Amino acid sequence: MDKISLKAMGKINLALDVLGRRENGYHDVRMIMQSVQIYDRLTISKSREAGITVTTNRSYLPTDQGNLVYQAAKLLIDEFKITEGIHIELKKFLPVAAGMAGGSSDAAAVLYGMNRMFRLGLSGNDLMKRGVKIGADIPFCIMRGTVLSEGIGEILTPLTPAPSCHVLIAKPGINVSTRYVYEKLDSCPINDHPDIDGMLAAIDASDFYAMAGKLGNVLEQITKAEYPVIGEIESVMLSHGAAGAAMSGSGPTVFGLFDDEEKALAAYDLLKEGHLAKQIYLTKFFNTHRRQEENHAGL
Repeated sequence: MDKISLKAMGKINLALDVLGRRENGYHDVRMIMQSVQIYDRLTISKSREAGITVTTNRSYLPTDQGNLVYQAAKLLIDEFKITEGIHIELKKFLPVAAGMAGGSSDAAAVLYGMNRMFRLGLSGNDLMKRGVKIGADIPFCIMRGTVLSEGIGEILTPLTPAPSCHVLIAKPGINVSTRYVYEKLDSCPINDHPDIDGMLAAIDASDFYAMAGKLGNVLEQITKAEYPVIGEIESVMLSHGAAGAAMSGSGPTVFGLFDDEEKALAAYDLLKEGHLAKQIYLTKFFNTHRRQEENHAGL
C-alpha cells in the first residue's frame, strides 16, 4: 500500500466535567464524547525521499512540527525506524481552535493510516497509548463513536450509540485557547457539574429528550463569560426548537440537538442571517466505533 485516504471526524462533547488538576498540568476529566459527520480529509503517501512533508489547503496552518499530523507521523517513523518518506495532504474543513478536536482527529488518522500502510501490527489500544503522548483527545479520535472518556482522556469506554438526531453546529468568528480556559477554570469554583450518570442512562435507554436535557459543560462558564456570543447562539437554537444546546470542548463552537430537520434548518438560516456564526453545519452523529469498522472489513 503506497497511499491511503482517510476521513478525520470531528467531535462534540455531550457532557464535559473536570474533576481536578494533576501536578503535570493535565486535568482529570469525565466526558461523553460523540463523533459527528463532518470531517477533514487526509491522504498519506509514501515518498522516495526520507522525511515528512505536509501540505494543506489552509495557509495559516503550520506544516512542520507545529502540526499534530507531523508529530504523529514522526512518532511512528522514529519508533519503527521507517526509512521511506511520508507525504501528508491535509484538506481542512473542520473549524480550527473550535473545541471539535480537529487537529487531534487529523493526528489520529495519521496514526491509523500509517499503521495500515506499513503493516506495523498495532492494535487500537496500541495506537491510543501512543496518541495520548501527543494530545489527550487523540485516543477518542482513534476509537470514534459514542464514548465515555475518563482520566486525561485516555480511559475510554465505548457506549451504545447515542439516539439519532439532527445536529446544528455553529462556530462564531473567534478562536479560543484551550490552555487559557483550563487555567482560568483552576482559579474559579465549579458551581454546576453535568449529570454524566444521568446522560449515560439516557443514552443506554435511547431516550433522545432525556439525553438532550442532560447536556452540560463546566468549561462553558469560563468561555461564555469572555464571549457572550456563545450564549446568543444557544438562545437562537433553543428558541427555534432545539431539545438542548451546549458548547463543545473549550469552545467557542456551539451545537444544538433537534428532533426535526425543518426546525434545525430554520435555526441555521437565522444564525446565518444574523451573522452570529462564521461557520455553520447541519449534520448527524457518526456512531461506528473504529474497531467495528475493522471487524467488518476483516482487518
